[in-house]
Amino acid sequence: MTDAPRVALAPLLAVGFTVLAWASAFVAIRWVGHSYDPGPLALGRLLVGTVGLGALMLARRAWVRPTRREWLLVALCGLAWFAVYNVALNAAEQRVDAGTTAMLVNVGPILIALMAGVLLGEGFPRWLLIGAAVAFAGAVLIGFSTASGPVAGADLVGVLLCLVAAVTYATGVLAQKPVLRRLPALQVTWLACAIGAVACLPFGPALAGQLVAAPGPATWGLVYLGLVPTALAFSTWAYALARMNAGRLGVSTYLAPPLTIGMSALLLGELPPVLAVVGGVVCLVGVGSSRRSAGRQPVAQRRLGDLAGRRGR
Repeated sequence: MTDAPRVALAPLLAVGFTVLAWASAFVAIRWVGHSYDPGPLALGRLLVGTVGLGALMLARRAWVRPTRREWLLVALCGLAWFAVYNVALNAAEQRVDAGTTAMLVNVGPILIALMAGVLLGEGFPRWLLIGAAVAFAGAVLIGFSTASGPVAGADLVGVLLCLVAAVTYATGVLAQKPVLRRLPALQVTWLACAIGAVACLPFGPALAGQLVAAPGPATWGLVYLGLVPTALAFSTWAYALARMNAGRLGVSTYLAPPLTIGMSALLLGELPPVLAVVGGVVCLVGVGSSRRSAGRQPVAQRRLGDLAGRRGR
């Protein structure tokens, strides 16, 4: 009886670390972005993440040979989720505050379910469509809040970049899901991260120049993004996912936006506009409402629960 709470505590601690790490990533990107452009920042983070995940792979010494189809899906995941997503997210956070970005990217789970309905024939349950409409209304509110700011055009572009990040995250998750049925999660994540790094290699010369010019704390922030939110947080998430109910675990990621807002206020002195906060709450209500169909749609439940928080912030 005394061992049971200890067994349950470890996954909870892993979840807590993961959510905190992913929330902190939005704040770190916003801060490091003052010294690094979006492309070089993405490349630097992915290179560090690839090395960190590679070290974990060597420690586990587990390798399953992918099939040709699995290689293609992993490549799509790496290009969409790790390469394009990171560049779009970094560019968005040079225009939009970290809290607003976190709220917008959190519509990703709904996009996953909608894309699964189109591409995988999973259908469109009523509550999924209702949740999608509510989340879209929240995104519109956020767009209005930024469009009324002092640099309206730039902020609106930032909102669109956030939505690009959400779409590419959803694309990467849908590509990754079939591969995870046979390949270890750590191996898939490492391969996708490495492929994303290779895709971002054209930013190498710019990264080299900015590494020389950037202040030391900003460079350490880049290293932090690669090691903690990418390498370690993905590992702790996989650990928790293997030991907890996937649907309940996915709900925990809804804590990331409020945590991001709190960290951003404390560390950066930034707060989203009031209307953006309202829109963000509406977005999260929409995501939560869409999960009401999960009981009758087991595959959709996995999209919205198992995969809701699996984004390489």
